[in-house]
Amino acid sequence: MVSHRISPEHTDISVDPESHAPTDQETGAGVLALLERIGSVVVPIAVALYAVLYIGVEQMYAVFGVNPQQVGVDQSVLLGRMMSTLVLLLLVAIPVLGFLVGLGWLTGGAAGRLFQRVRERPWIVATIAALWCGATYWGLFNLVGDLDLFVMVVIAVGLGAVAFLVPFRLLRRKSVGRAGTKVIIGGMTGVGLGFLLILGLVQGAVEVQETGQANDLLGYVGFQDQWTVLKSADDDKPLYDGRWMMLLGESDGTYVLYDCDRLETFRRPMETTNLGRIQLDPERENGFTCGDLATQTQDDGE
Repeated sequence: MVSHRISPEHTDISVDPESHAPTDQETGAGVLALLERIGSVVVPIAVALYAVLYIGVEQMYAVFGVNPQQVGVDQSVLLGRMMSTLVLLLLVAIPVLGFLVGLGWLTGGAAGRLFQRVRERPWIVATIAALWCGATYWGLFNLVGDLDLFVMVVIAVGLGAVAFLVPFRLLRRKSVGRAGTKVIIGGMTGVGLGFLLILGLVQGAVEVQETGQANDLLGYVGFQDQWTVLKSADDDKPLYDGRWMMLLGESDGTYVLYDCDRLETFRRPMETTNLGRIQLDPERENGFTCGDLATQTQDDGE
């Protein structure tokens, strides 16, 4: 029998007591875990919000009696018009994300430990998530009716307890279920924010219809507050007494315009119409309202 002896020099594993590798790994893992948690929530919210956004755009143009297709706005055009808004959101999101990571580092992991303790109590997490998902219906119910705060709290608590509490508690038993809970909460949050956005878009469109001036929210979703003077293509003479018309869009060789003075939406063929002066976001004097000629016509009719 042959014995093999291992030299001590081959078994000597030196460890540098000054090494901080484990600490760096733990810190890196903590930051990556935080980024992963933020991403797992933000992505479903963004997807659901964008899905509901087009419904809001349809409701916005419906105030003028048209749909987005009739003014040349489809999903690609909408995304292209919102590109500047997406850049602004990115510029805001990056420092916010950095602030959250820095805050977690400054607290020495206290926030993470508190969050972990809450996660270990599934009924607490399920209750918070259920109430949150119930509250996301506020925008939907406000769209079809007018609710006060007390009624909304009752709806949120009722929907949360009846529809979401037990399923969320059951999903907490497995890691797959916990991941699914994040997706559901993120999606419901995006849909809830989307319906709030629809309310804002509809109110903004009504404001344009009444005052002839768009607010910032409409601009963020790609609505163009663009006004022009129409001219005849034959002799280049102003049409409609040279009044300013709002250009809602164009499609299939037709301009879609809104007459602020008569409160009317109408179309004109592009081959017979020239666009004269063009103005974006016009300034209005205080107290300006649309419908002067419509009021005069109604008075004359009476």
